[in-house]
Amino acid sequence: MAKRFITVEDINRAGRGPLVVDCNTVVTPQAQLAAEAAGITIQTSGGQSYAEPAPDRGPHAGRGASSAHSLPEPAGQMGRGTGVVVTVVGRNRPGILAEITVAVGEAGATVVDISQRTVDAFFHLVLTVELAGGSDFAGLKQRLDCLGGKDDYTVRIMHEGVFRFMHRI
Repeated sequence: MAKRFITVEDINRAGRGPLVVDCNTVVTPQAQLAAEAAGITIQTSGGQSYAEPAPDRGPHAGRGASSAHSLPEPAGQMGRGTGVVVTVVGRNRPGILAEITVAVGEAGATVVDISQRTVDAFFHLVLTVELAGGSDFAGLKQRLDCLGGKDDYTVRIMHEGVFRFMHRI
């Protein structure tokens, strides 16, 4: 059975008083904020306060969850430091690669691998970086998050362990 979604438009049409929904109905976070601002309470058909329904993970979710612990840990691709994956996407202009690699170097990290593609005026850059043993992941993340701009490019940084665990299933 398909789930029903309640949006801000539904809240605006509801008027005053409580909004009664089925227990499987999903109310978007924006709709919840709109209801709160309008003084509308959201209740289930049983008269209880709304609670988000459990997600439907599909018919094979239980099997996947029970076998995931038995999968071997992926072999590390990097050295003894902390592996980090940096992605940069945005409008191409001279000096972006230099800005990124200088920030990585200033944080005491080493670039292990670079992949870059340019299509028309846009680029996509992926760097595999290794932090030295005592280096600070949070510091590198903060330094790189401050680069670029709203209309220039966006930098995302993620610990290598996240990527390794994503590929276990």
